Amino acid sequence: MANLVDLHTHSTASDGIYSPTDLLQQAHDVGLKVLALTDHDSTQGIEEARAAAQDLGIELIPGIELNTDVSGGEIHVLGYFLEYQRPEFQAVLKILRDARERRGERMVELLNEEGVKVSWERVRELAKGAVGRPHVAKALMEAGYVQSIAEAFDKYIGKGCPAYVPRYKLSPEDAVRLINSANGLAVMAHPIGLPGLDKLREWLPGLQKAGMVGLEAYYGPYTAKDEQALLSLAKQYNLIATGGTDFHGPGIHPTPLGGRFVPVEAVERLKKLAAQRQGSTPPAFELPPPEEEH
Repeated sequence: MANLVDLHTHSTASDGIYSPTDLLQQAHDVGLKVLALTDHDSTQGIEEARAAAQDLGIELIPGIELNTDVSGGEIHVLGYFLEYQRPEFQAVLKILRDARERRGERMVELLNEEGVKVSWERVRELAKGAVGRPHVAKALMEAGYVQSIAEAFDKYIGKGCPAYVPRYKLSPEDAVRLINSANGLAVMAHPIGLPGLDKLREWLPGLQKAGMVGLEAYYGPYTAKDEQALLSLAKQYNLIATGGTDFHGPGIHPTPLGGRFVPVEAVERLKKLAAQRQGSTPPAFELPPPEEEH
């Protein structure tokens, strides 16, 4: 069965390798008809992506991905059909991006302290926008310290490594409420992993109460067993089962763009909910204070 939908992709507006235009061209080349651009903490690539999508006959869904913190790790929350131009929403995103920038700079400082010489200026050049860990990884590759982006994460900048730096901390509920403040639709990204299904069942009622509407069940490397478990949970909690590849570019995630089947029904259900919210006044959002850095 041909896959026409990918609801989880990244561009150079955050930590993807390809520009929004190049990403849309690749989506066209693999036969996608619907694509969501879900950059981390940023909607800065959406206008460019929209122009490319229109030229290529692809339906673009404006989206975002927010990283959040829980005990022992992190949860990611996707947002779809955002009214992303809202000034209050953009003001919060700028705070998060500025914190991400400081994080990247601190990682470079820690690498230099370890005798691993990469420059912050080069990381910024590689990013061409919001800085993410893949840009630090690419600088490490250029300098000859690692042979791949994956090795950079495993050896230097992944959690527990010498140059890992924690992020600005949001809870999953914070992320859901932030997405709702732009009349967006919040979906938990790649739910299997950190929490486990039992923990996930504990969290779902609270996340639904905050306004979450979906689970990413059709995700990149998930097995058929994983998928069925999440589809069962989605049905139990009346959540929309979405999906995508989490495509950043070669060498970052194993699934190629459009390489995971996602039913068109997921898009139709999201569009129906988005139409109900369109034009309504969204709830306000207040960003919690950042934790002190050590």
